Amino acid sequence: MSINELGAQVKELKELKRMAEELAAEISAVEDGIKAEMEARQTDELHVGMWKVTWKAVTSTRLDQAAVRARAPELCERYTKTITTRRFIVA
Repeated sequence: MSINELGAQVKELKELKRMAEELAAEISAVEDGIKAEMEARQTDELHVGMWKVTWKAVTSTRLDQAAVRARAPELCERYTKTITTRRFIVA
């Protein structure tokens, strides 16, 4: 692939990412409108035509790694796993 072809692909990638950001903002605005209506109706579930919309609290339990590291650093070190990944960035 030539530098010109690569440059065209990078330009296309940047434009597609810009479009994706715009779509994400529009999606978020529509979701916020639906959530506001659900709050106004004081419900966490709506049936709208053939769709069911839910907006419910979800509780999860996770290990507080900072607290374990502060109180038992040797334990944290023993069970900490290091991984290597590759990050793709176009700046």
